[in-house]
Amino acid sequence: MARGFRLIFATSLLLMLLGICNGSTIGICYGRNADDLPTPEKAVELIKNLNINSVRIYDSNIQVLKAFANTGIELMIGIPNSDLLPFSQFQTNADTWLKNNILPYYPATKITYITVGAEVTEAPTNVSAMVVPAMTNVYTALRKAGLHRKIKVSTTHSLGVLSRSYPPSAGAFNSRHAGFLKPLLEFLAEKQSPFLVNTYPYYAYRDSSSNVSLDYALFESSSEVIDPNTGLLYTNMLDAQIDSIYFALMGLNFKTIKIMVTETGWPSKGSPKETAATPENAQTYNTNLIRHVINNTGTPAKPGEELDVYIFSLFNENRKPGLDSERNWGLYYPDQTSVYNIDFSGKGTVDVNTGGNLTTVNGTSWCIASPTASEKDLRNGLDWACGSGNVDCSPIQPSQPCFQPDSLVSHASYAFNSYYQQNGATDIACSFGGTGVNERFQPQVLIVYS
Repeated sequence: MARGFRLIFATSLLLMLLGICNGSTIGICYGRNADDLPTPEKAVELIKNLNINSVRIYDSNIQVLKAFANTGIELMIGIPNSDLLPFSQFQTNADTWLKNNILPYYPATKITYITVGAEVTEAPTNVSAMVVPAMTNVYTALRKAGLHRKIKVSTTHSLGVLSRSYPPSAGAFNSRHAGFLKPLLEFLAEKQSPFLVNTYPYYAYRDSSSNVSLDYALFESSSEVIDPNTGLLYTNMLDAQIDSIYFALMGLNFKTIKIMVTETGWPSKGSPKETAATPENAQTYNTNLIRHVINNTGTPAKPGEELDVYIFSLFNENRKPGLDSERNWGLYYPDQTSVYNIDFSGKGTVDVNTGGNLTTVNGTSWCIASPTASEKDLRNGLDWACGSGNVDCSPIQPSQPCFQPDSLVSHASYAFNSYYQQNGATDIACSFGGTGVNERFQPQVLIVYS
């Protein structure tokens, strides 16, 4: 029994250090702005065959909710901008919507997020003032139903919510949106909900190809872009865009809010001037994106940080207005044949066999807390890492993904390793007054005996 416990603890600690306790995931956006799509049931079967476990839809269509029942797929559902007014005005409207549109299908349909409004700062009519009141009413309705800890409430943004995004460390929110953003960010921080952003390196390249190289946008760059303020090195546009959001949040002292990418992708076809919209580029972008996310790479400013990303989109949608590219973001044609080949498995440095009890780990170095250190010294090191060391320690708080195992050694190891990885993985970055220990995990198999 003691041997089994040690192995279980070692596995839990290792998975914590590798970020698997809050590992990144790839999802898919299931848009339905088309008149030739397969039934929701057929779409769900396609999604299941792809082994995708997270899906975003843009409304609360009853047929779609029913189709996802008993699949185990986590669903992000949306409340459109057109419904913000009634949701913001009266609590009873949110209560009735939850009673009629969500509760009959939950938990068979695994709803985990509700997005209230979408890219409201880009909307032709100013509806941003309605967002937080509507979110508050939806949250209150969930709390009445006892679901406020199981279903997170947020809203999505375009990158246009920023006034500056380059270099990433200069990221700042547009002051025109201050009246909307301050209460929104306070809501997200208090409710531990993520900041949802739609980021498209395709548009950055298309609209500024003289400043952005195609390889940089496609994760194919052989050179690095240096942030002159931080010295951080960027090899792709998506990381730079995400970090600009992180720095904008930190600039307003919202350091604990997580970021989730609710849309990104690359079109396979475009209008004559959209020469980069090709199946080859779309395949390259999405393949590299999946690998980047599944490897738990994080971003230069947040190495190893959880980053959930939704690819836009499952199908081409023929009713979307605008340039030809708008109707050609899909991985699949409406007849369910693929636009190009895509592998959702990725090729990570960590392979977890979810069907058994084996975990294989490639060799690399980590910083963990010494099991022989005193409780006082460990506590001092942990407090410093989470304070002056600027480590985001929210994942090791109660009810959060890395809280277990609930021990001082485990929590200190998480914080020590986060600081170590963020600061060049040098010996001095693993000191912590002598309580940090460098470890090198060689390729091995840890077996947990039941």
